[in-house]
Amino acid sequence: MKTILTCIFCVYATLSFSQNEQQLEPKLKNISWISGNWKGEAFGGQTEENWSIPSGDSMMATFKLIINEKVKFYEIEIIREIENSLILQLKHFTNDLKGWETKDETIDFPLIKITPNKAIFEGMTFEKIDDNQMNVYVDIEGQNGKKETVKFNYKK
Repeated sequence: MKTILTCIFCVYATLSFSQNEQQLEPKLKNISWISGNWKGEAFGGQTEENWSIPSGDSMMATFKLIINEKVKFYEIEIIREIENSLILQLKHFTNDLKGWETKDETIDFPLIKITPNKAIFEGMTFEKIDDNQMNVYVDIEGQNGKKETVKFNYKK
């Protein structure tokens, strides 16, 4: 597994939790609340992320960004159980499904911690607000070279 940082978004570590929060086992069942069809806004457009329920030791998702009624890019994402932990992996695609990453490369987000309302990966955090709303925080490097955390507020 390789982490690719050559796309327009470069990943940094996102870490957002209190030391007092209860830590849960690194199992998919403990983040099954991520499952569902989520819609929101980011990057000046509409976003949609569809997460499957856990099965076969993994969860999978598709993501798309629409700006001015045109798809800008897609992602395929998975969270899978490996070596007593979880890892989130993704690949980006242009609007005509040409891959940004090379054939065998993925962008990897190792798990840091799971709490009852958060799944904290290195560079990406999922936060459950309630059964119909979650925030996803992604650390990126903008075109100006500065690191920023982008918040996706999703609703089912």
